[in-house]
Amino acid sequence: MIVGTGNVGASVAFSLINQRTAVNELVLVDIDTNDAEGEAMDLRDALAVAPSFLKIKAGSYKDAKSCDIIVITAGTNQKPGETRLNLLKKNSAIFRPMIKGIMRNGFHGIFLVVTNPMDVLTFLTWKYSGLPSDHILGSGTVLDSARLRLRLSEKLNLNPKSIHAFQIAEHGDSEFALWSSANVSGAPISSFLSKPALAEIEDYARNEAYEIINKKGATYYGIGVCVAHIIQAVLNDERRILSVSSYDDCAGVFAGFPTVVGRRGAIKRLDLELSEEEGIKYQKSINALKSAIKSVRS
Repeated sequence: MIVGTGNVGASVAFSLINQRTAVNELVLVDIDTNDAEGEAMDLRDALAVAPSFLKIKAGSYKDAKSCDIIVITAGTNQKPGETRLNLLKKNSAIFRPMIKGIMRNGFHGIFLVVTNPMDVLTFLTWKYSGLPSDHILGSGTVLDSARLRLRLSEKLNLNPKSIHAFQIAEHGDSEFALWSSANVSGAPISSFLSKPALAEIEDYARNEAYEIINKKGATYYGIGVCVAHIIQAVLNDERRILSVSSYDDCAGVFAGFPTVVGRRGAIKRLDLELSEEEGIKYQKSINALKSAIKSVRS
């Protein structure tokens, strides 16, 4: 089920039907029922030539009981010049009745939260749903890490799939690159590029969304493909390492961090040793998320 059939929700659905997928039925839900039905009709028209065949329909929270995973993209869009955390007041008010409504209809699967500010809303989804923390995922910094790897690949003239690097922490202004573990075929990334070059690439990955929003009003293709990638990892029990937003037991918040993702959701956060500088940055990001959560609770 995808809740929210705006640009992001529709892009997730479109990404799913354009690859071999483990999804056999897709339910689209939106407060605008005509929009959900229109998207379902448009997507169904592609099934005769798409790589996969699946059932697609517009539905409601009543369909939640039979769903394995529910993707939440509903909420107010980020405006030009607006930070993700500025969205919190508006979108947190939308989430409580939405999550409660889904749970009243017997849902017991995996939540995947995409709506911004995503890490805080992932935390609220956990609290509102009452589900175990490993059943709650946020899209995290999967897209940011993809941007990081792409930029690195352009600098190194390599395929981005051959580069292993993560942006971590808040999906927002306090995220940063985990350079201490970044590598190309086992060789440290620092052996290929200078510190100033790495700093420029990290900044690009952190801020590219703002540039896209300024140019076209919203981002949705990149996140659509990334969310489909996470869905596949869950449904196929791939145990793939992705920088989803998962629960940090020590910090008590959800934040992007390399996590083993499979059928149970967040199976395990990797026990990575951060450098002293990275540890300080991570704590700063965690503090920002805690302050945001506190503002909602108060």
